[in-house]
Amino acid sequence: MPPMDRAPDIERRAIRHIAIRIIPLLMLCYFFAYLDRVNLSFASLQMNKALGLSASAYGLGAGLFFLTYCLCEIPSNLLLYRFGATRWIARIMFTLGLCAAGMAFVSGRTSFYVVRLLLGAAEAGFYPGVLFFLTLWFPSAYRARVLAVFIAAIPVSGILGAPLSGLLLSLDGVAGLKGWQWLYLIEAAPALALAPVVIMRLQNNPDDAAWLPADERHWLIGQLRGERAEVERKQTYSVLQCLTNPRVLFLAAIYFSNVCLLNSITFFLPQIVKSFGLSNLQTGFIVAIPSLLALAALIFWGRRSDRRRERYGHAAFANFLGGAALLASVLLNDPAARIAAIAVAFACTLAFTAPFWSIPGTFLTGAAAAGGIGAISALGVIGGFLSPWFIGAVKDATGDFRVGLGAIAVLAMLVASALYFIGRGESARTVSTPLSKPI
Repeated sequence: MPPMDRAPDIERRAIRHIAIRIIPLLMLCYFFAYLDRVNLSFASLQMNKALGLSASAYGLGAGLFFLTYCLCEIPSNLLLYRFGATRWIARIMFTLGLCAAGMAFVSGRTSFYVVRLLLGAAEAGFYPGVLFFLTLWFPSAYRARVLAVFIAAIPVSGILGAPLSGLLLSLDGVAGLKGWQWLYLIEAAPALALAPVVIMRLQNNPDDAAWLPADERHWLIGQLRGERAEVERKQTYSVLQCLTNPRVLFLAAIYFSNVCLLNSITFFLPQIVKSFGLSNLQTGFIVAIPSLLALAALIFWGRRSDRRRERYGHAAFANFLGGAALLASVLLNDPAARIAAIAVAFACTLAFTAPFWSIPGTFLTGAAAAGGIGAISALGVIGGFLSPWFIGAVKDATGDFRVGLGAIAVLAMLVASALYFIGRGESARTVSTPLSKPI
């Protein structure tokens, strides 16, 4: 976490202690969870030919993950609230590791589809579950930057995971396995190993944190209870009311466009780069470039959102610029210029997430917060199902990725504009109140 010289001493110490204890482990879990979700994009460089998958069949398989992910998202988050985040997150890591390893043994289109569906069901609830978990530990004034650090696992998975995935493809033929099979097996193992670590290292809430000094624990519990009481004083929601709340549905529609944007880049970038005539290893290093820019943008934009105490405008600007940059990438012909535009698009798409996910906690608490965050994520990730299938189908029909990517880019720009104008009225009601002076 960044220095907090202007905050009271007890506040500064408490935030640093919980950040050091919680965030690195959650980042590590998300790093491997996300890698196991998207390493399909590198495996496809060998797997598609081996299994006889067309671009549309590959796109459908990539998207099917999000179908079961969507269906299981809300139940998973409610079960997390019921049984406790620690046990539930550990369960998710174990089952997604098993399913990710199972990808090494698919033998055709049908088994490819089935295992992707299982992987989506296994991972469902991890991302929104962690988002809810963080609201139980961090006061509102710190959430955007904390979320930014957690979500940084996505670009880090690109910086480290892309070259690693490209390298693992070179194990083709070792012990009778293909390179893409080794990729799945090796990258699934850490998720399995992290499950018991989560149980041992994390607690469900500050009340159970014996490792936190008593004065810091009492301050934190009081601060979080005060914030929850302030939100509930304005209005409280049942889980059912939350799931049908217009603000929740509006945020889900916004997230839908962002997921379309992110997955359009994530699942097809290695194939686009490989088409420039590069090797698998070279492709891995080139694909890491957008992640480097995204890492810096994510941290900067989350901190800026906290400093300005503003969420809607920050999320809208990032999503609009992401769409504009992706649109530019399809209009350009020079490979270097296209990579640069995609890098900007990827950076902005991720920068959106920290201020955006700071919004639900400003009007939802308790089980309603768990259900609401799950609903926004579940409805939003429908875009993860539709966008890869859509782009793959358009690629088969036109022979190029550009038309499909361009349509996704325009959608993101339109929805971001709606978020900005509608969010201007909401900002006055939902903006977070800082604990102390801006950091």
